Amino acid sequence: MSTLTIAKGINNGLRRSMERDDKVILMGEDIGKLGGVFRVTDGLQKDFGEDRVIDTPLAESGIIGTAVGLALRGYRPVCEMQFDGFVYPAFDQIVSQVAKMRARSLGAVKLPIVIRIPVGGGIGAVEHHSESNEAYFAHTAGLRVVACANPEDAYWMIQQAIETDDPVVFYEPKRRYWDKGEVDEDGAPKLGLYDARVAREGEHVTLATYGPMVRVALEAAQAAAEEGKSIEVVDLRSLSPLDMDTLAASVEKTGRLVVTHEASTFLGMGAEVAAEITQRCFYHLEAPVLRVGGYNLPYPPSKLEEEFLPDLDRVLDGVDRALAY
Repeated sequence: MSTLTIAKGINNGLRRSMERDDKVILMGEDIGKLGGVFRVTDGLQKDFGEDRVIDTPLAESGIIGTAVGLALRGYRPVCEMQFDGFVYPAFDQIVSQVAKMRARSLGAVKLPIVIRIPVGGGIGAVEHHSESNEAYFAHTAGLRVVACANPEDAYWMIQQAIETDDPVVFYEPKRRYWDKGEVDEDGAPKLGLYDARVAREGEHVTLATYGPMVRVALEAAQAAAEEGKSIEVVDLRSLSPLDMDTLAASVEKTGRLVVTHEASTFLGMGAEVAAEITQRCFYHLEAPVLRVGGYNLPYPPSKLEEEFLPDLDRVLDGVDRALAY
């Protein structure tokens, strides 16, 4: 077992994939000599060379467009968007080409592209550096969308994503990059790439989340336990497809569901989860499915982000409202 941060888990996972397959190449702004702004790719260019860890121009559309051509020629490009809000110049390439190429060719063409996106707020950054745009891509048919939340998942999920023949949008919780955890690097992944995980067992209410909010949810469950309330925490891990079987089994046990994420609740991931669970678990629900998320407004200046982001108190308030029915 190794003790790794999430950032190091991704780094080691990328390294393992590059050792296994010489068609895996990394592309992004400042990912080579600098090792990325978060140092996630630190040391990889030195070990694998500039032909496989490529410092690209500051042109996100060009990065993804080049990756499409490389994927069509048999490579497995892993593209880094330096920050979540920087993905928008590449949005047209992703939704118009990357997402549709396999369907357009009736499955004859594979497009094994991984698009890494550091996501979310909480780092005191300036505008365009703290977006939560996962719903855009989860809504886009043809894309797989996943989100890691701990070092073990970071290590294994990046490898699983690279091995996937479909394009994968891979979200990394930037304010959690330095969270540490145990990773068995010589073992095997405990879950499939699209499987949800019960992060904490509970009895009274299910709290579903993903990415940067998993830690908040676990802290909320611990605080609630001190008051005699038992919260089951489900880390969705995959946003498209959603593992509704694991979540439904939890809700059938607890009878209540609260969904939380940093993004706005309006047309967010929580809305889809709420609709699916209401349909599947209607006769098991003891309360309406509730959502706790960011407000429906542009991400605020950093001095106000603590007011915007869902915190332990807001999550516990959602749990209390669910239990009050």
